[in-house]
Amino acid sequence: MTRPMSHPLPDQRPSLPSRLLPRLLLTPAVATLFLWMIVPLVMTVYFSVIRFNLMQPDQSGFVGLENFEYFITDASFGTAVGNTLLLLGSVIAITVVLGVAIALLINEPFAGRGLVRVLLISPFFVMPTVNALLWKNMMMNPLYGVLAQVWLFFGATPVDWLTDFPLLSVIIMVAWQWLPFATLIFMTALQSMNREQLEASRMDGANYGQQLHYLYIPHLGRSVAVVVMIELIFLLSVFAEIYTTTGGGPGDASTNVAFLIFKQALLNFDAGVASAGALFAVVLANIAAVFMIRMVGKNLDK
Repeated sequence: MTRPMSHPLPDQRPSLPSRLLPRLLLTPAVATLFLWMIVPLVMTVYFSVIRFNLMQPDQSGFVGLENFEYFITDASFGTAVGNTLLLLGSVIAITVVLGVAIALLINEPFAGRGLVRVLLISPFFVMPTVNALLWKNMMMNPLYGVLAQVWLFFGATPVDWLTDFPLLSVIIMVAWQWLPFATLIFMTALQSMNREQLEASRMDGANYGQQLHYLYIPHLGRSVAVVVMIELIFLLSVFAEIYTTTGGGPGDASTNVAFLIFKQALLNFDAGVASAGALFAVVLANIAAVFMIRMVGKNLDK
């Protein structure tokens, strides 16, 4: 008995031209993105290891890590790092706590809920400079600001916020602008909750506190991690609010790392030290990003 002849299957792998075509089409976009990211970084690294002061153009040359040493040993460096960490922690804590509270408050249906949601989200779309000007002139002005009028109404002496509490004032401004972002994320997360589970817990006699502890908060865990990660990355570069209101003062009371780099670059005209500070900020941001990405990843795996 003879076996039937078997015909070889045609090669299913794509041909070389068909594999190269998508890569060739992507090459211009990838190359442009690569140059847009790498060229500024390479230039920053280059300026950070040379002497480049715009007020002393005749003095130049390779200095190694001298710019980094000068930036780190600056009298304002420790205060700037401390203010940066305090600003980050305070704004994140305020936005997460109040964001969760507001999201829970407006989660249930009520008349005008759509309008309330729009009004709550709108501050996030205000530009940082405009946000700072609003708080500086309309809210915190010690003569005609809204807070001053409230103090006078209760017979108290108005507070000069930007002079007496400069860093707290910046924290309030930044938290006010980022609170809608956190609230929006938490509102979206609450919409995906299992309503049958909530109804079952009510039928079993669970009060609101128990539902909050065992259902709402665990469900919002992933959203909290995402909000913390995004805010941590973006809040490292807070600058407009400080520049517009306090100017980093009084003294260094409201100076953060971003504003210290600005002072070195434009006030001292030292591009080399400013580049070293920028690289320090990049390293700090990447450390924070890696830490938060790992935290978010663990949270998502649960």
